[in-house]
Amino acid sequence: MSITRRDFLNGVAITIAAGLTPLDLAKAAGNARAVIGEDYYPPQLTGLRGNHPGSFEMAHAIGRDHGKFSTDHLPIEEEYDLVIVGGGLSGLAAASFWHDLMGKESKVLVLDNHDDFGGHAKRNEFNAGGKKIIGYGGSEAFQSPTRNFSPVVNGLMSKVGVSVARMKQSFEVNFYPDLNLSRGVFFDKKNFGETKIVGGDPGRAVADDIPPDRLNGRSLEAFINDFPLSESDRKAILDLYINPQDYLKGMSVDEKTEWMDTHSYRDFLVEKVGLSKMAIMYFQQRTNDFFAIGIEGVSCGDARTCALPGMDKMGLPPLDEESLADLEEPYVYHLPDGNAGLARLIVRHLVPEALPGNTMEDSITSRLNYQKLDNKENSTRIRLSSIVINAANTDDGVVVTYVNDGKAHRVKGRKAIMAGYNMMIPYLVPETPEEQKADLRLNVKAPLVYTNVVVKNWHAFTKLGIHEFYSPAAPYSRVKLDYPVSMGSYHHPQNPDEPMCLHMVYVPTYPGSKMSAREQFRQGRAYLLGTTFDAHEKMIREQLQEMLGQTGFDHERDITAITVNRWAHGYAYYASALFDDMDKMPEIIKRARKPIGRIAIANSDSDWDAYAHTAIDQAWRAVNELKAMG
Repeated sequence: MSITRRDFLNGVAITIAAGLTPLDLAKAAGNARAVIGEDYYPPQLTGLRGNHPGSFEMAHAIGRDHGKFSTDHLPIEEEYDLVIVGGGLSGLAAASFWHDLMGKESKVLVLDNHDDFGGHAKRNEFNAGGKKIIGYGGSEAFQSPTRNFSPVVNGLMSKVGVSVARMKQSFEVNFYPDLNLSRGVFFDKKNFGETKIVGGDPGRAVADDIPPDRLNGRSLEAFINDFPLSESDRKAILDLYINPQDYLKGMSVDEKTEWMDTHSYRDFLVEKVGLSKMAIMYFQQRTNDFFAIGIEGVSCGDARTCALPGMDKMGLPPLDEESLADLEEPYVYHLPDGNAGLARLIVRHLVPEALPGNTMEDSITSRLNYQKLDNKENSTRIRLSSIVINAANTDDGVVVTYVNDGKAHRVKGRKAIMAGYNMMIPYLVPETPEEQKADLRLNVKAPLVYTNVVVKNWHAFTKLGIHEFYSPAAPYSRVKLDYPVSMGSYHHPQNPDEPMCLHMVYVPTYPGSKMSAREQFRQGRAYLLGTTFDAHEKMIREQLQEMLGQTGFDHERDITAITVNRWAHGYAYYASALFDDMDKMPEIIKRARKPIGRIAIANSDSDWDAYAHTAIDQAWRAVNELKAMG
């Protein structure tokens, strides 16, 4: 059985585009959804989403194939006070901040290459048996807001109607524990010789939404001794948890800290602990979700923030405040559509008539009217499916050229903000100084996939006694029942008979390749962009069938929808002493985000930190840089 797919071209678009000239490509990239009608509603599209076909081919023609566009002859069609390139959280926040500082009547244009706003904060909607199911296709929650949110971020939240206190109240942390469900591990037959589900994981997790006293975990001995590994491997893993040693004995604290920062967790397990390849495989994908890379690309220091075992008896300094917050503060600041809910609330603030209602709660089920986003009377206009190909300073402003529905257009702003990916800025703004171009290109974003699968019911999970799976070696390292959030008139599934959204995380990694993080990210990105929906669907169905088949689950009968949110350019690059000179990083970051004439830079990349609050803080910095120019 194959899911019906509409409005996407699979991965074939890359192959088709390869032989076209840039202007031919502009026409090929045009799609009917550039004309927004009454039925235009991207959240309900299934198939390949995220960096969807039509959103990236132009960027590749410019950045990878060095395509040149001759557009100087085109007229300036519109003029604005500010043109923002990128309609993600940073771009939308920048529009709001600009109005705060420059006046409500100041004219702003936001251009985004995707068919929906929000950047990585994307909303997925489904209709299953007459019930609306809302899922998150990207940026999923606020990370430790009581510690991480600046006064600027808190001010924006208050202005658009977000209450983190009410978000926390809406998250039913005991819902799955009260059903006697735990976390479990899926050992696949291909890598472990047999298919085995082991429930009752007692381990703590980074950014955990389950209270530590409600994990429904078994003893470590009982849990680990159920692994389909040899007796010696099980004993070695158990000892790592309950009988850790000082594996860096003889080193000073400073020497230990340096070793931890410059060696991967895999190095630690191999060189210092002496685990076998099979034992190490159990830990291989523990870091995939948080860092978008396996344990060979995560330092031992960073592995501590993921609560990975073996480092408790080494006399190391305590974790820093931010890492402790990630481990200890509940990960419960989540809207049903993730941070897409924040994006929608910012849009409501900028274009009130686009989203009915006036509270955080009523925004969840309100249908956004995309026809209202680009009306002439708006002080902020949001123009989707508009792929910027050039931004250039002039004597009195910035001229921005973009392609929409296969046609090139030019607009002018007194100022401009680049709020997309750092790595694209050197190509879109050719006048960028060479050293700054090199700095910007260092932020190679990490690829990952957030897949949402709607199933008719979730009896398979209750039969297994598990609400979330970790997979050490199967493609999807994380498979979980959706967060139990009820807000306003929206209620999460209350019993196993109801349809449920399964959230799945896949990260293309290359264990044992000896590639740096940047090299893995580039290769993983190419793989994702060249992989068809059919291939993704096959991988999803096969894994779910093997995981859940013993309960009577039938993927052909029980799956009703699949949305693959492909983020070929996902998390902002996270600097690490494994691959970077950390002494040079502060200056690199500072140089990379320096304004280029009247063009400022705002995105999470500009602080090398893949969080919503970072994107907002960087928007505030960029807007203030432009204001200071006068």
